[in-house]
Amino acid sequence: MAFTYFFRDMPTIELAVKHLIPFTAGRSQIRIWDAGCAMGQEPYTLAIILAENMGRFAFKNIQIDATDIDGSNLFGPIISEGVYPEAELKRMPKDVFTKYFCKFNGDDSFQIDYNLRNRVTFQKHDLLSLKPIGTGFSLVLCKNVLLHFSGEQRIQVMKMFNDVLVPGGLLAMEQTQILPEELTGCFERTTNDGQIFHKK
Repeated sequence: MAFTYFFRDMPTIELAVKHLIPFTAGRSQIRIWDAGCAMGQEPYTLAIILAENMGRFAFKNIQIDATDIDGSNLFGPIISEGVYPEAELKRMPKDVFTKYFCKFNGDDSFQIDYNLRNRVTFQKHDLLSLKPIGTGFSLVLCKNVLLHFSGEQRIQVMKMFNDVLVPGGLLAMEQTQILPEELTGCFERTTNDGQIFHKK
C-alpha cells in the first residue's frame, strides 16, 4: 500500500531493532528486507532508528532492501533521492529531523542524509509472486501488507520469508497480524510486547 509516513508504528520498529542489534553483533553484513515499503518512509525510519542505536562503524554493515509492488513506478527515484516535502516530516522528533535532513534546492522539501540513503536500495517486487529478492536476511519487516492478503496467501508469503531468513533471523509484522498455526513450526515469538518472531 502507498500510504504511510515517517515514524509510523514506532513500537514495532523499535522492538525489531532492540532484538536485531544483539543478534547481529560482530557480523560484517546485515541484510534487512522491508517488504511493502511504499515511498520509503518506513525503511528510512528504520535506518534512522538503527543509526541512533548502533555505532557508526556497525551501521555501515547495514543493507536495507526496500520493496513494493509500486503500480506508479515512482517509488524507486523517490527512495534513491530521499527527498520529501516538509509536511511529511512534521511527525518526526525535531532533534532527529535536524540531524538527518537538510534543505533541498531551496524549496519546501528536505533530503535525508547520504549515509542513510546509501544503506537503502529499492526494487519493484510482488510478494504474491513468492519469488524472494535474495537470501541471508537477518530481519524481514512486513507491516500493513499482509492484512490485504487471503489467509492462504499470508501463509505462503510468510513461508517465503522463513526461507530467506538466516537461522534465528527476525520477522516483524504489524500488531494486528497473528502468526497462523500452520507456521508454528517455522517461527517462535520473540517478545510478548509485539509481533516479533524468530526463525526456529
